[in-house]
Amino acid sequence: MDNQPNNEFKIEVIQGGLKEDEHSLGLPSIPHEDTTQSGILHLDGAISMARNEPGSASSEFFICIGDQPELDYGGRRNPDGHGFAAFGRAIKGMDVVRKIQSQPAQGQYLTKDVIIKSIKRVTSTPGI
Repeated sequence: MDNQPNNEFKIEVIQGGLKEDEHSLGLPSIPHEDTTQSGILHLDGAISMARNEPGSASSEFFICIGDQPELDYGGRRNPDGHGFAAFGRAIKGMDVVRKIQSQPAQGQYLTKDVIIKSIKRVTSTPGI
């Protein structure tokens, strides 16, 4: 949490994506769907979209490590109170997520990038 000096409400996540707002592989922004709409809370393993303003999420995502209620609608991580758009949950591999989180970092970036080689969508599971 040392990498969040300007945030009053600290969170534990690992973030992935393109690392740049203006990247050639960037995708168009998507509408914001907060946790009151999706019903998916930022619990351990939740996968969510990073954003600046509501409706600005495109390629950056994060995985929650532990429960992170400050990221839900009404949470205090963002001054606008709209939270982030959780859209899924890691159903296995949280040991890998925690191993990634423990890697050396400089500021908010790992000193060595971790490449995602594969990811797949699994149909909806009750309780997600």
